[in-house]
Amino acid sequence: MSNMIEYFRSGGPIMYPILLVALIGLAVFVERFYMIVIRSKINGRTFIERVIQLVRAGRIEDAIKLCGQSNAVLPDMGLLILRSRSRDEADLQNVADAAALSVLPRLTRRLHYLPMLANVATLIGLLGTIYGLRGAFAAVGTAAAAERSAALAAGIAIALNATGFGLFTAIPLTVAHAYLVSQAEGIIEQVDEFQVRLINALIDRPDVRLGHR
Repeated sequence: MSNMIEYFRSGGPIMYPILLVALIGLAVFVERFYMIVIRSKINGRTFIERVIQLVRAGRIEDAIKLCGQSNAVLPDMGLLILRSRSRDEADLQNVADAAALSVLPRLTRRLHYLPMLANVATLIGLLGTIYGLRGAFAAVGTAAAAERSAALAAGIAIALNATGFGLFTAIPLTVAHAYLVSQAEGIIEQVDEFQVRLINALIDRPDVRLGHR
């Protein structure tokens, strides 16, 4: 721990903006993780099959109650479509499109903050290294000839700490963004399948299980 504190201090004042970026990125990740993975991720396959069975059996109210038991994105989509009470395909598709505009942004909003923050952390680290190198070369110019090599090496090592910390912040943010995007895309694919199959069930068209034989 003491080594980490010393490493942080040796990077100079520029380390604090990078730390701030890291904390903001962590807050964004925690909020998005809760919304996407904890709140919106359910057993989509089982849920879809259950709702489709209820609708095809004419038990619309039971299907609505099942959708109302969760605040996840998939049940919300079903709830909005089922409450339309329409049996016209065009009307149902319009409702589904409007529902998608309402519920899907809950999965994707603020996700783009993470790669942006990763880039900012890297750039701030590079900026700190540039100023650190300038200071190192300036200090070498005033040092004795015998001490210049050692002073230059030490100055460069300290200057590179800012870049290292920036990359140390950027890499987890980039990985976190990729993970959350993959989770959100999986839910969106289920939503697309669900709305197609639900509309087919409501207008009594043969079921098509997307991605299945």
